[in-house]
Amino acid sequence: MLEFLMGFFSEYGYAAVFLFLVLCGLGVPVPEDITLVSGGVISGLDAGIDPHIMLAVGLAGVLFGDSTMFLAGRIFGYRIQKIKTFRKLVTPQRFSLIQRKFEKYGLGLLFVARFLPGLRSPIYLVAGMSHRISYFTFIIMDGLAALISVPVWVYLGYFFAHNLDLLMVYVHDIQGIIYLILGVLALVILFIFLKKKFHAKLDAVTKEEDDDDDTHLSK
Repeated sequence: MLEFLMGFFSEYGYAAVFLFLVLCGLGVPVPEDITLVSGGVISGLDAGIDPHIMLAVGLAGVLFGDSTMFLAGRIFGYRIQKIKTFRKLVTPQRFSLIQRKFEKYGLGLLFVARFLPGLRSPIYLVAGMSHRISYFTFIIMDGLAALISVPVWVYLGYFFAHNLDLLMVYVHDIQGIIYLILGVLALVILFIFLKKKFHAKLDAVTKEEDDDDDTHLSK
């Protein structure tokens, strides 16, 4: 995939990178991280391709693709599930699951979604369909996450453009680190959620006992 994207991007430049990133945002099974890395690589090999402009193109493509999914959900709502492509992307089971996750994690889910290949597009689509989140809030959360991920991949490709074997080792290492961080984050969130739930039950039991004591005293 890397070699194909490098060849294609070398021939068609920034526009090709932007197009592929938009397709990634629309749920097409093209790895976004490898797309960004490929853009970085050609900027490291071709003096006519500037890595900083490539970064800007990468951010624009990522945010445009993500915004398209969000706004499609916002504009068409549940009607979008009548379209076969979107119906496969957001099945009723997946829709219910994402809704429950939004209720539990809120805006944090939007931020984390940028680092979840395969789930990113459905999450953004459902976020738009739910009408719980404004576009401004969405683009801020998505933009903050993109400012972390996009520069990493573009500049990684740029600095290791002349050693593709080592580059792919680093790509896999970083992917592993991202998944590890997300796993730890999920455990922390789960701990906080269970702690709050435990204290809520404890408060309810305590209140019930106090009410019983008050009833006995009144008698």
